[in-house]
Amino acid sequence: MNRFDYVRAGTVAEAVQAFAGAPGAQFIAGGTNLVDLMKYDVTRPGRLIDITRLPLGDIAEHDGGLRVGALVTNANLAYDARVRSRYPLLADAILAGASGQLRNAATTGGNLNQRTRCYYFYDTATPCNKREPGSGCAAIGGVTRIHAIFGASESCIATHPSDMCVALAALEAVVQVTGPEGDRSIAFADFHRLPGDDPAKDNTLKPGEIVLSVDLPAADLSKNYTYLKLRDRLSYAFALVSVAAALELDGDTVKIARLALGGVAHKPWRNRQAEALLVGKPATRETFQAAADFVVAEARPQSENAFKVELARRAIVRGLSQAAAGTPQSLTDKRIQ
Repeated sequence: MNRFDYVRAGTVAEAVQAFAGAPGAQFIAGGTNLVDLMKYDVTRPGRLIDITRLPLGDIAEHDGGLRVGALVTNANLAYDARVRSRYPLLADAILAGASGQLRNAATTGGNLNQRTRCYYFYDTATPCNKREPGSGCAAIGGVTRIHAIFGASESCIATHPSDMCVALAALEAVVQVTGPEGDRSIAFADFHRLPGDDPAKDNTLKPGEIVLSVDLPAADLSKNYTYLKLRDRLSYAFALVSVAAALELDGDTVKIARLALGGVAHKPWRNRQAEALLVGKPATRETFQAAADFVVAEARPQSENAFKVELARRAIVRGLSQAAAGTPQSLTDKRIQ
């Protein structure tokens, strides 16, 4: 690893100030992603600002929902009784990811900011526009099994790796941040970005901004939900396709529909038009198939990941069917129900 300065911030203001005074600075908490990137020489921060002492480790009631501090660990969030009862979709998504050891260290803010697991991003011997803007994208025309089928560009076909963020997208969370220009709120749909011609930017944070918390809204989607994760092996693997589905039903009719996909785009993928197609319709397989067909109609796969299109279609139907039946995917028996 390269040499870097180390600063331990005692307050949020100190953290923001320490960042502003050092080009190439990065915040570090659990370090489950950043340390790997440094070891692989993918990231070379000139300064690490340790934020683990900041008062951002609580889960509190907020406007009828919950406010989750940026330093709440994935484990504490997944096992919090309020989250389990009111936002089980989020808890299940977290428990579907990584390992117990990593969940004990990884933080909420870090999860939002984690970077792609694209092979070429990690291989510094190959060109990568995310790692070195303007160098090209070695993934295009390369090994593309894990890459995007939605929202990609000529500059980047990488996917966002998070499970937690897929659930947060479906729950329509709000991210609270602060920085040199003050505090602001970012709707979760606007936090991550598609690659376009500037794939080095994963999200819409401004320079020096730090995530303070994630707000979970009061909407009750705790009964009819599922998090379905399809991957090459049943544990400790990133999703090829994942589905966060949540419904509110009026009898057998869909009143509210939320649907987000992971493993398929540079950000958690929602299609609000497909959700709108479900509202007012009977919660039947035929309804869910129509919505799934609508979603995958805009897929643009690469040479080696065309299988993801059909996999996504079937996963959407299965996920919505599980949600409607109130039988979420089991976290212990990971065979698809």
